[in-house]
Amino acid sequence: MSRFKSILSVILCFTMAVPLFGQTPEITGSPNRGFFYGLTKNYQPTTAAGINFEDSQRIERLIRAGHIYLSLRDAIALALENNLDIETARLTPKLQQSNLRRASAGALLRNVSSSITNGPSSASLGVLAGANSLGTTSTASSTNGTGGVLSGLSVQLAGSAIPNLDPTVFVSAQFQHQTSPLTSTFTTGTNFLVTSYNNENYGIQQGFLTGTNVTLYLSNTLAYKQNSPNSDFNPVDQGSLNFSITQNLLNGFGVKVNNRAIRIAKNQLHLSDLSFKQQVIATVNNVVGLYWDLVSFNDSLKVKQQTLELNRQLYVDNKRRAELGALAEIDIIQAEAEMKSSQQDVLTQETQVLQQEMILKSVLTRAGLNNPAVTGARIIPTDHFDVPPRDAIQPTQDMVAEAFQKRPEIEQSQISLEDSRINMLGTKNNLLPSLSVFANLSNNGLAGSVNTLPYAVTVGGPNGNTVGYKVRAPADVNAFFLGGYGTFMAQLFRRNFPNYAAGFQLNIPIRNRANQADLVTDQLNYRQAQIQDKQLLNSIKLNVINAQIALSQSRAAYETAVEARRLQEQVLAGERRKYELGTSSLLNVIQVQRDTTTRELTEVDQRSQYIKSRVALDNVLGTTLETQNVDLGEAVNGIVTREPDMIPAVPPVARAGRQNR
Repeated sequence: MSRFKSILSVILCFTMAVPLFGQTPEITGSPNRGFFYGLTKNYQPTTAAGINFEDSQRIERLIRAGHIYLSLRDAIALALENNLDIETARLTPKLQQSNLRRASAGALLRNVSSSITNGPSSASLGVLAGANSLGTTSTASSTNGTGGVLSGLSVQLAGSAIPNLDPTVFVSAQFQHQTSPLTSTFTTGTNFLVTSYNNENYGIQQGFLTGTNVTLYLSNTLAYKQNSPNSDFNPVDQGSLNFSITQNLLNGFGVKVNNRAIRIAKNQLHLSDLSFKQQVIATVNNVVGLYWDLVSFNDSLKVKQQTLELNRQLYVDNKRRAELGALAEIDIIQAEAEMKSSQQDVLTQETQVLQQEMILKSVLTRAGLNNPAVTGARIIPTDHFDVPPRDAIQPTQDMVAEAFQKRPEIEQSQISLEDSRINMLGTKNNLLPSLSVFANLSNNGLAGSVNTLPYAVTVGGPNGNTVGYKVRAPADVNAFFLGGYGTFMAQLFRRNFPNYAAGFQLNIPIRNRANQADLVTDQLNYRQAQIQDKQLLNSIKLNVINAQIALSQSRAAYETAVEARRLQEQVLAGERRKYELGTSSLLNVIQVQRDTTTRELTEVDQRSQYIKSRVALDNVLGTTLETQNVDLGEAVNGIVTREPDMIPAVPPVARAGRQNR
């Protein structure tokens, strides 16, 4: 019965404490699944969702007759759905959300690394694709001055301590039996005192952002029994109901000081969204570059195939003329050597195209290289780039302003500066001495039964010497203390026996060198961050100007290459005509043919350089997603709602330099 009453008292204490702890930061949990689940959900492990390594259905819908008919829009859509770098970036906001939940409990923040992967580079002639598929990675770790991670463990760094914001319930119970031999019977009436009791303590404790710590607990000593006949009550129930409050006044005082980890965690959550956007931009840039490089490689392949066809035709014509005796044998050998050289160029270029296709597939799929249908399918680009007649003219200062507005790195830098300023609140506050005031309120109670052990009495008056024994009756003791556990609890809540205490505690570090060093370190780190922020702004300005210059130069180079190719084709046509009339040699024709091929390849290369300059300009301006019509919400969800582009009935013919010949 007493145990039931003690449990009832715990429920009453917690009911009284509910309004007191109403300031606890609340994190939305799972839907209600019953009373038992509600009691145990906070102590059960939560399993993070697994990663799906299956490719989206879009890739299969683009395959026809062993070929992947791929537009640039579909390539970007496949990357948003399947790219593993973007999938990795999707986890960073979730990690920061967990960090925010941790900070809301007053725990130390954990460092969360966010890395931006630029993706693989294009295939190079004469180099294996695997050697070129390693992406360049830049890592930016979220840091804070409250806590970090060392070998997976949270460690305290600098600044005043942050209170625990989650309420803590503590319960302790023990049974004890003691036997103590005594030298005198004067106090207890016996030479060996035997004591047995059950001790049960229940309580709840919580800290608040103001630097306040509150504790409410009930201490019970139940069924307290002794073999002493001198006690009026035996057994008894006794204990106290205690309420204590402690408030920091200097070190650790104030909401702004104690909620700095929460504010930093919120900033880091926003920073993770910007990092995700950065990763999407980097991946889209990479896909665009790989796609147009594949188009350029195919154009170069067509140029070399056409050159091979012309050299083969020249070899056949010369062989026929030699059979008629109109040409020397050495001319046939020279024509055949030139044809074999062209064959080697075609084989080399085909290898580069195949490598580029595999690199592009690795970026656009999660497990596509494990799928034989995708691995064996050849990519046929359905988009081809036309250099516009002119580029839009925009003042440099306007482009710089646009870059400052749209580049996520600038906002990330500002958030990092803000986090450093928030951190310094803790290290500045930690310079102060520790001064706390406290108040303790407690109510005591005692209730029990009349001691049934007989006690010694003197018989015969004041001069009598006969010792007798007597058993106490209820009338011999104070009836106020007679009763059970209910009487004891009633005394507590009526505050019949109150205790009060109040005071302060002051700790003053004499030299305070460690805290001074922490503040100086944070200030110097902040100055370094300011310098890096200025360097970032200067770098963006320089990159915008350089991108403008590169675009202008690449356009001029492309236009020059087009004109040079056109003139060289006229030279080739004239030289072949002279050779047919017998006024030119085969060596001259071969040399002019080589020069023409070089001019055509130069045109393809300059077109590729112009495309890269346009992509680079969009990148430095932060307009990549707008230019490519990328919906960031679709990137977050990994689902692109747009249908795949229509697959052409006949594979398109690339616009090579010699297509009009």
